[in-house]
Amino acid sequence: MANVDLARVGKNLLKSSDSEESVELQSLWQHQPVVLFFLRRFGCQVCRWTASEISKLEPDLRAGGVALVGVGPEEFGLKEFKEKGFFKGSIYVDEQKKSYKDLGFKRYTALSVVPAALGKKVRDAAAKASAEGIQGNFSGDLLQSGGMLIVAKGGEKVLLHFIQDSPGDHIALEDISKALGISATVTEGQRPVRRNRINLVFPPSIKKVAEKPPRVTSVTMMFVHDDDGVSWYLSNEQPEMETWEVEHHSK
Repeated sequence: MANVDLARVGKNLLKSSDSEESVELQSLWQHQPVVLFFLRRFGCQVCRWTASEISKLEPDLRAGGVALVGVGPEEFGLKEFKEKGFFKGSIYVDEQKKSYKDLGFKRYTALSVVPAALGKKVRDAAAKASAEGIQGNFSGDLLQSGGMLIVAKGGEKVLLHFIQDSPGDHIALEDISKALGISATVTEGQRPVRRNRINLVFPPSIKKVAEKPPRVTSVTMMFVHDDDGVSWYLSNEQPEMETWEVEHHSK
């Protein structure tokens, strides 16, 4: 964890996405500990998925008196990000990207961003996002990286300073809880699940599903989504049979 000059970075101004007022970063940890999640872009698929993962901790953070704050480097894509509810905390914008620079969050070049974006960590995180129906776009500043800063109440000390090395890097939920000394009731990727056995019968609200796949010698899997935005994961571990196992992932 690199040294962070809280007195310096705390003077940087952020704009509230709700009131549009500018506040000093240090005001966010003045009266309570704070988890500051710095996104690469509001339209970034991996950032959206990471935001939704971190948001699983929001009830535990709130119960522990910890603020949850997301920070973006520009307003582009903010409206859609908020409307789709990817993040459960307060959202601010660092229009000058001053905090990003002071915290050591690197900027890619037009040449270095391509191989970074095609790395395995990004592919793995994007696959998890797609599996949960989270999509993204390539609009806005593609070169900025992000990370996380967790600060104790009153700026007493830095509890965690995480810098992305790859666009697919993210901090584990248990590491966030551990840094704060709180107990968490969820872990990464955990979602409520119901399992049923069906004979190629789907919920009536599903508008479109893939046609029955041909008989194959490997496991067949597919994801479908119903009108309520619920994801259904289907797998046939014995393709010669017509029985599918369904996992209903509640939102």
